[in-house]
Amino acid sequence: MLRAGMVLVMGWLAVLFAAGAVHAAPVGTDTPTQAAYLAQHLRNNPVYISDELPRVAPRSTATAFAKEARRLGVPTYLVILPYTSAGGLDSGLLAQVHDRLGRNGLYVSLSELGLDNVQAYGVSVPGADDARTATVYEMPHDATPRESFRHFVDVLTSGQAHQRAEKGRDEYGGAYNSHEPPKLHTDSVDRQNQSFLTGTVVAGVPFAALLITSYARRRRRARRAYRADDPAGSAGSRSSTGSSSSGGSGLGKKNTTAKTPDTKVSYAKDNEPKKAGCSKPSGTEPGAAKAAKAANTQPSNAKPSSTKPSKANPSRTKPSGTQPGTPKPTNRHSHPTSHPRKRPFSPLRSFPLGLGALVLAGLLAFAASLVFQDTTSGDGSVPTAADMRARTDRVADGLRRDPLYVDPESPSPLDAAQRSRLREQLAALHVPALVTALPTSMDDESGGNTELLAKSLHDRLHRDALFVFANPTSGSIDIVNYGTHVDAGYLFDRPHDLQYSHDGSTLGPRLSKLLAYLDKAPVSKTADSPAAPSPAADPVAAQKLPGLFTGDFAPGLFSGFLAALLLYGLVVAVWAIVRWLTGLRRPAGAGVPYEAPVEPKSAWLRRTAQQEVAALTTALEPTAMAEESRRRAWECLDAAALLIDGDSDGRIDADATPVALACAITLARVGRAALHDPAAAEYVCYRNPLHGAATERERKSAAGGGKPVSLPVCRACRERPGAVLRLRGSDGFGHPGHAPYPTLPGPLATLADGARIDQLTRDVREYFGVQ
Repeated sequence: MLRAGMVLVMGWLAVLFAAGAVHAAPVGTDTPTQAAYLAQHLRNNPVYISDELPRVAPRSTATAFAKEARRLGVPTYLVILPYTSAGGLDSGLLAQVHDRLGRNGLYVSLSELGLDNVQAYGVSVPGADDARTATVYEMPHDATPRESFRHFVDVLTSGQAHQRAEKGRDEYGGAYNSHEPPKLHTDSVDRQNQSFLTGTVVAGVPFAALLITSYARRRRRARRAYRADDPAGSAGSRSSTGSSSSGGSGLGKKNTTAKTPDTKVSYAKDNEPKKAGCSKPSGTEPGAAKAAKAANTQPSNAKPSSTKPSKANPSRTKPSGTQPGTPKPTNRHSHPTSHPRKRPFSPLRSFPLGLGALVLAGLLAFAASLVFQDTTSGDGSVPTAADMRARTDRVADGLRRDPLYVDPESPSPLDAAQRSRLREQLAALHVPALVTALPTSMDDESGGNTELLAKSLHDRLHRDALFVFANPTSGSIDIVNYGTHVDAGYLFDRPHDLQYSHDGSTLGPRLSKLLAYLDKAPVSKTADSPAAPSPAADPVAAQKLPGLFTGDFAPGLFSGFLAALLLYGLVVAVWAIVRWLTGLRRPAGAGVPYEAPVEPKSAWLRRTAQQEVAALTTALEPTAMAEESRRRAWECLDAAALLIDGDSDGRIDADATPVALACAITLARVGRAALHDPAAAEYVCYRNPLHGAATERERKSAAGGGKPVSLPVCRACRERPGAVLRLRGSDGFGHPGHAPYPTLPGPLATLADGARIDQLTRDVREYFGVQ
């Protein structure tokens, strides 16, 4: 009886002592393993989402994952963890969870990187591995866990999992294949690129179209025939008059009028340089001009000089028989009504082009807004306030019960002995300290900022302490002091191995060494607290994309204008090169006119004269050609050189006038035509001598109802009469500006009468005194 009573008492005492020990022991000593922790939660809900990924996989989206899982038709257990906690294919996590849970079904593991592992236990799911392979290859790197799981379910239920897996291996697999599927979402960098591209297109395309269209219109106006500028009447008058004086029709008839010193009267005006006023000899002037000259000048027996007029003495070009006080002879074609007026610039003519460019810019902007219509990035999952504070609440609740908190969602970096040692050191420490072994990432609520996590824990615990954060993934150890009297410099200057390490397996010994280091920390007179950290990015604002017409849109506009200018310059340059090449390679004598502006600028005349004379010089190098061709080509080249290269230095004279340059271009082009067919190069287009040799004729009525005359024209002017060539010079009244070339002094005016090219070369030589 006594023995039985003693046994009963001892039993009750053992039970009481055991219960007291269990009650006194910290909760952390019985920290479950990762697999046990996950299995415990999967018993309540087949979808477990870690609270460490609220920005990519909020816990509030668990119902959406469960809805997708029901499409598989088998029990599905889904675990979503950070990639560093999931462990990948070889971790064996799913097998451990299945062993702990003890339920058959399809186990799926996902992370922020996508689908990690799929295992089937006790159920038949054909094609699960192929569906996983296809999902890994087909989903881009910016796919969210929700999108990856949805894609996995789609592939698995499609019945083509194996084919898609093989296709994915062929298209995206291989060690040297850097190709990957296109992105699913537009991020902020993509939006900046879209804004820049939009600005470039909105500004560049309309502006380039405006510039090129304006250039094309100017080119078209330059080739357009203005009937009001047609010199037909005056040309017919000159031809018929010249016929009576020369005894022929005036087309190619050589003038046999005796040359007198008066022949230089029409070559130059008073005080003009030697070549600035190359004009027609008096023997070829019409009867009206001769009558005017006879009334105002007297004949002289002086012979013309046999030398070239000097630039230094322009007075030598004056007629020796001109009497003082005699009125200056008027130009033979200087009628006030014969000068067509240039249409003044009117903004109304350019308004349609500008309006069209604005409309085009608006249409392009509207089209860009339709193409780049994304306003947010991600799959549309927005974390709630509870999702953002779930991890902080979990850690704070653990620290209330135990100063050492080890994340149960991750593989524990500390064994039981290390945890027991750290708890003993924390209890003996002379300053309060809280140690947290927890991974952090950019996708958690703090955005990977341990200072912000420490502030959140301090606000929830309402305790001053040294918050120590040990990251099992990176091995780093951070300390944030909230209100303890520990010297801040001592904390900052701790040894390097107590701050950083690339090996998380040594975390236990390093934490033990850190606590020993803190135990020796000097006391500070004042409590230290960190400055308020910057708040983490708002997840809703982080997913919202900036406007399409903000950011880099303005730099894109500037780049668009520059690109339009470059394109315009390229078009003009290419067109000029094409015109030049086609002009050099055009078969002379074929009747195809050269392209030439109606009112050429001085720069164009100088450039074209240089090119045409050089081309004629090159064409004369071959020796095998007809004698007549060589003679006419050389005469044209000599005459052109006399007009524009008086110094014989191979360069165009600085004082070469537009009339002289145009005459030289005409001679060079006709000389090239003569190399192929001398007969085809006998006449020049009377409307615009720059068109080159004439192969057609047109009949024009003479002024005053005279007999119609036949004048040479190029093929283009015969089909569609073009405008008369207008050159910059001084009219008969001394007014500078563009005027029809027949009204300007110089040998070029003889071509308006239908003169032969040989007569033009003779007139040039006579003017310069070259026999």
